[in-house]
Amino acid sequence: MLKIGKVESYIHEKLEKEKLHFVLLDPDDVSPDLASKLAQMSEEVGVDAIMVGGSTGAEGEVLDGVVRRIKESSNLPVILFPGSHGGISKYADAIFFMSLLNSTNPFFITGAQALGAFTVKRYGIEPIPMAYLIIEPGETVGWVSDAKPIPRYKPKIAAAYALAGQYMGMRLVYLEAGSGAPEHVPSEMIGVVKTVVEVPLIVGGGIRSYKDAKEVVKSGADIIVTGTAIEKAGSLEEARKRLESIIRGVKEIKK
Repeated sequence: MLKIGKVESYIHEKLEKEKLHFVLLDPDDVSPDLASKLAQMSEEVGVDAIMVGGSTGAEGEVLDGVVRRIKESSNLPVILFPGSHGGISKYADAIFFMSLLNSTNPFFITGAQALGAFTVKRYGIEPIPMAYLIIEPGETVGWVSDAKPIPRYKPKIAAAYALAGQYMGMRLVYLEAGSGAPEHVPSEMIGVVKTVVEVPLIVGGGIRSYKDAKEVVKSGADIIVTGTAIEKAGSLEEARKRLESIIRGVKEIKK
């Protein structure tokens, strides 16, 4: 059985006290310098971890450069969120070793995972098994990964996939509306999924404000992820304001 590592333990320990907020940075959209500044800012305002990755799969020196700068400027855990088997950096602390359960392409369910497994082991990166589910509209990640997005009005389908993921040994469930989605995953769906799984529930996509964050967490999410709302801010000052507002919405909901 895969032992729980340092980063996963950190997540569980924090979840005993409060809901969490992770920031997702895509190396395709942020330079190493900007990633460094955003990571430092994230730590200052109370973000709990930094995720690095994206739908189009930044790899190699580009990915390494961003991860290294984040590590230099922040003490937050850096967790890889790979678009494929190439999205692995030896400088990261952990990797969400995820299976996209509602993809129509076996490559995204087990293929990429098999291709990347030895690299994860060789680098000594902590793997955290995760069931990844694409919810309508799915945006870029849904298209790239050949997903069959779960309809927004079918919460029981999402719950069935999530529970199956838990039964297969996944230790996290992630509901993804897609980066830049016009709306976050429906509150009803989040609630239904939360009633059937016992592992932490992550929700991402379409979360842009205090109101969004508070609603998603109140519905049952344990961890929320924001990326586009921060990356696309017009300035660092605006990014800080957005982060502070979103975190306030997350932390107001007590465990």
